[in-house]
Amino acid sequence: MLMPLTTTLHALKEWAVAVNALETGQTIMLLRKGGIHERHGRFQVAHEQVLLYPTYEHQQPFLLKAEYANQVCPVTPGWHPETVRIGGWAKITDIMPVSDESIVSALLPFHIWNESFISDRLKWKPRQPLYILLLRTYKLPQVEEFFYRHEYGGCKSWIDLAQPLKLHGSEPVLSDSNYAQLGEEIRKIVGDKFYIPSPLS
Repeated sequence: MLMPLTTTLHALKEWAVAVNALETGQTIMLLRKGGIHERHGRFQVAHEQVLLYPTYEHQQPFLLKAEYANQVCPVTPGWHPETVRIGGWAKITDIMPVSDESIVSALLPFHIWNESFISDRLKWKPRQPLYILLLRTYKLPQVEEFFYRHEYGGCKSWIDLAQPLKLHGSEPVLSDSNYAQLGEEIRKIVGDKFYIPSPLS
């Protein structure tokens, strides 16, 4: 059984608008195919319990549903904040590799992206599946802020922070029953193409 962490420095990078949606209970789902600089160019889950690190440079409003597109402020290429704010972390409870566009389209009500994003992600590296991640998100007792470092940049999904953050006292964004219900609805759509990850060392 995976032991709960009291601190961690492992972080998953994701668009700031998606991090906000996770931290406010608007979604429990991310769709990933991996960063350019990841091993073998493929998405792999490096850690099951991760801090949620918001990114801004590659956010594209035209790939988001209207209510989320309005939250994006365009930035110039290479821009990053001088300080990074992290307010939450998550347990990745399910990893579901899916290649069937009809299944991914049926999941549209459960995430923040639009049909253009789905089509774009499926067509990029078409031999590789699209990974659907379900995340049980927790709010940190207080928002943590620290200086940006060069090694946090780049097209990669996973980074380690210079210092670990304390997780003790975090509160789940959704209740056990609400999270379980959403997860079950999503798994029914995906069918037998899902699996729950085994503990990572």
